[in-house]
Amino acid sequence: MAGTRPMWKGQLRLSLVSINVEMFTAHKSSGVTSFNQIHKPTGKRVHYQKVVEGVGPVSVDDIRKGYEYEKGEYVLLEDDELDAVKLETKKTLDLVQFVEDSEIPPLYYDAAYYLAPADELAEDAFRVVRDAMRKAGKVGLGQLALRGKEYLVAIRPCGKGMLLETLHYEDEIKKSDSFFSEIPAKSADPDLLEVATALIEKKTDKFDPKIFKDHYHAALRELIARKLKSKGRKIEVEDEKPRKETSNVIDLMAALKKSLESGARTPAAKAPAKKAAAKKAPAKKAAPRRKAS
Repeated sequence: MAGTRPMWKGQLRLSLVSINVEMFTAHKSSGVTSFNQIHKPTGKRVHYQKVVEGVGPVSVDDIRKGYEYEKGEYVLLEDDELDAVKLETKKTLDLVQFVEDSEIPPLYYDAAYYLAPADELAEDAFRVVRDAMRKAGKVGLGQLALRGKEYLVAIRPCGKGMLLETLHYEDEIKKSDSFFSEIPAKSADPDLLEVATALIEKKTDKFDPKIFKDHYHAALRELIARKLKSKGRKIEVEDEKPRKETSNVIDLMAALKKSLESGARTPAAKAPAKKAAAKKAPAKKAAPRRKAS
């Protein structure tokens, strides 16, 4: 944690036990290729000005936060007035409930953060709560006020520390009814289901994020390198090959069986599969026997 600045410091509380903790973001943005808007004739960056209609550019010192209580009518709030809003969750994260991890639908999860003890005095209590949650197999729920909003959060053990994940509130989740209402309430054909399940089993492997790469990011970096090498000249872009039109009417069973027989596996299994194919090139003659099975 040396040199890393926590984005929140406070107390994690379980009943009468209070633990001084620090929260750090779990994601990094260094791998993202970002762009600036540039004025093409001069090559300089485009900047944004704070502008009021009928007035023009205004000073940052004259800008306040405002809440629109009627159309075009606002009540202005000062920063110190907002800071004075009394919320215990600004400094205290109370674990008020524990649930099974599977009880929280995935669409409720938002962002992830690491939670660590703030000092040596907090380590023993932190360790006890962490290991108790791990032994019970439970996720702790609480609320945390941060950057002008009170978040619902879930906390779970994570290695030697804990992982804090912000959750959406129930009223922030769109109901699925309007999106799924036109899907008939029918079950899949048993025979098709059996083949599709076999295909899923064949492509099942342990989760390993290292095997998945951001291909768009790599292609973007390659394009930028080519652009620099060409000294800014326009690069000829190959026309994208038109996609072959496919009929909506397909033999689903045939497609599933062909996929199952194709040897398609998870990305983790693809690399060694190439080497094996190179050593056993004549094995293609055995295809009819595999088809018979």
